[in-house]
Amino acid sequence: MPKTEPASRKSLYSVHPAVYMTMKWVAELKEKTGRSLEEWIAFCKKSGPPTEAARRDWLKKEHGLGTNASWWIAERVEGKGDDDDTPEKYLASADRYVEKMFTGPKSTLRPIYDALLELGLGIAEDVKACPCKTIVPLFRNYVIAQIKPATRSRIDVGLALGKHKGKLPARLIDTGGLAKRDRITHRLEITSLKDIDAEVKRWLKTAYDLDA
Repeated sequence: MPKTEPASRKSLYSVHPAVYMTMKWVAELKEKTGRSLEEWIAFCKKSGPPTEAARRDWLKKEHGLGTNASWWIAERVEGKGDDDDTPEKYLASADRYVEKMFTGPKSTLRPIYDALLELGLGIAEDVKACPCKTIVPLFRNYVIAQIKPATRSRIDVGLALGKHKGKLPARLIDTGGLAKRDRITHRLEITSLKDIDAEVKRWLKTAYDLDA
């Protein structure tokens, strides 16, 4: 798994592993495909189809690029997808992602989110929070949990408990993740600060320990 160390500026958040994957992809693109990212963008604008969806298919079928590369290049032609190109860009975006998640109708959930984030990061020194646009995953080596504003009145704490042996309490709701081979297999519903109790901390620690 790519590293998730924080970039140079002080932040509650750490760089998402996908950022390092993207950086590696960009660095190796010319060697692997014969064109750099900039050259692919210029080529698509000159010779490719006019829409992003058609461009993705064209890159895959006509030029043998993989699914991820086709999506990423097609997005870049549209001027999208470059917010997370560097650790610095990502961390600036991460703050915006969280602010946007908790504006408007979901703004009242922000104190609950802040408390859950503090709890998650306090589990151990190597826990990292790496926000996406709609969720905030918590990593050890892999994702161990995620914080998601599910409704205007509820945050779901998703947990990676696929390796847990034994009976789980009714409070832990099965997400269907185990059957779908997703990391997140169960969730806890949090509607108030009072819901963030010792049981929530215990299951966060369990998810952390299972990722040893």
